[in-house]
Amino acid sequence: MRSAILGIVLVMAGAGCTPSGSDTDPPGAIDAIRVEGSPSPYSEVTAGSIRALVPDGWNPVDSSIGGRWGFFASPKPHAWSRMDGATEGIAATWVDATAVGVPSDFYYLAATGPLFSRLTHSPDCRSESQEIFLDNEPSFAAGTQDSPGDYMARGKGTCHARGHRTRWAYFVAAPGFGPVRQLGIAKSGLYVVVAVLRDGREAGKVLQRLIARTRFGDAAIRDFVRVARERISVASATAATTL
Repeated sequence: MRSAILGIVLVMAGAGCTPSGSDTDPPGAIDAIRVEGSPSPYSEVTAGSIRALVPDGWNPVDSSIGGRWGFFASPKPHAWSRMDGATEGIAATWVDATAVGVPSDFYYLAATGPLFSRLTHSPDCRSESQEIFLDNEPSFAAGTQDSPGDYMARGKGTCHARGHRTRWAYFVAAPGFGPVRQLGIAKSGLYVVVAVLRDGREAGKVLQRLIARTRFGDAAIRDFVRVARERISVASATAATTL
């Protein structure tokens, strides 16, 4: 079990480490990243099945490799791969569960644990809040026998690293067999978006915009959140009628 979780984490780790056009790109990797400008200070980046807003001046790079698909963008692409909270950037990635070959339940454990440890557990960073929308442990991890094994959360925090004060936010979803499975990309076992900005009065709003405007397939992050909240409402109503 631990080796399976480690495998998922290794697939997701260093989302900025793979240069575009690498010899290790899997068949069907992103052929080209499309950037569409706008009158606003943001451009829309399309990378395969992912679309996201990126501040003007950030350079987008394909980060697809070994079952992980996506891109990252940063004004300093080489520095982004450190993921120590010191460099501005955004990464949006998903894992092809059919390519990685790990049972869907294991993505729950990866999503709830080590994916953001460089930010959440770094002595230079601190977590300010976390909102958990879905948290259904798979049956092998003490969950109920019919558990969908899904998880969804978002969080935010700050860092003071390498002389820079930054603010970060993330969104993660492990669809399992829950309702989120019907959204986004059918083959995905894990969705991850993480962004870092220089701290300032507008940093929180900009981070929220960057995360919210990211799309996987036809689904925006708000669609994932809406479905999760609908499920919670239905579960609460069902529980109330049984009392």
